[in-house]
Amino acid sequence: MLQTLKQRYRYSAIILKQLVVTDFKLRYKGSVLGYLWTLLRPLALFAVLYVVFVSFLRFGDDIPHYPVYLLLGVVLWSYFVEVTVNGVTSIVGKGDLMRKLAFPRYVVVIAGSVSALINLAINLLVVVAFVLINGVDLTWNIVWLPLIIFELFVLALGMSFLLSALYVRFRDINYVWEVLMQAGFYLTPILYPLSMVKQFSEFAGKFLLLNPMAQIIQDARYALVTPRTDTVYTVFAGSAYWLIPFALVALVAGASAVYFRRKSPSFAEDI
Repeated sequence: MLQTLKQRYRYSAIILKQLVVTDFKLRYKGSVLGYLWTLLRPLALFAVLYVVFVSFLRFGDDIPHYPVYLLLGVVLWSYFVEVTVNGVTSIVGKGDLMRKLAFPRYVVVIAGSVSALINLAINLLVVVAFVLINGVDLTWNIVWLPLIIFELFVLALGMSFLLSALYVRFRDINYVWEVLMQAGFYLTPILYPLSMVKQFSEFAGKFLLLNPMAQIIQDARYALVTPRTDTVYTVFAGSAYWLIPFALVALVAGASAVYFRRKSPSFAEDI
């Protein structure tokens, strides 16, 4: 039995590797700029947001190194959007492959998440370059960054499991999710500091921070940019509310994995 499990794991790993490599190669095939789009897309969004909200509206005047602060938020949000939006159609898009080969269906979803993780790593190198150029004083808080990225990966992967399984039966899911992502961008403290929300409503600021994406972005900013960043640990100091975002991530990941596993045997027929 143990030998069978090892063979199944090895076979799944081979399929996963091939899917990741193929996805990464085909992503910008035929494009003039090719893989440069991996960098240009978040940088272009950052440039627009910086000109409008920082240069003109003076957002973040009270935040040290706000350009880096903003860029990091854009990069992390872009990763979440890329994983989940592509994840919606991942199973349906690989329908022909699943009919021809017998392999665990979850490999398809994980492959998309890993491919996007490579893009995230490249974009984080750009963020590090901005950190050095802007003279950010790095602290030992940076050691928490890998754990924060892992939490982001788990959240995005969990949502992808759920969305991909739902899309097999309900083809409107992709449109609904795109609208939710547009709304989520403005409901998450990415382009505006959380302190700005707290000036208008202390409750609203705390409520926004219970969103796992807000918690992840704020924690990453605390670790890499400035310890003056509001986090769940500082805002909810002395209470157990700081555990809510982590509990939501665990709930999303666990429930989505169970739902995906229950529905996966019928994917090939339903597609």
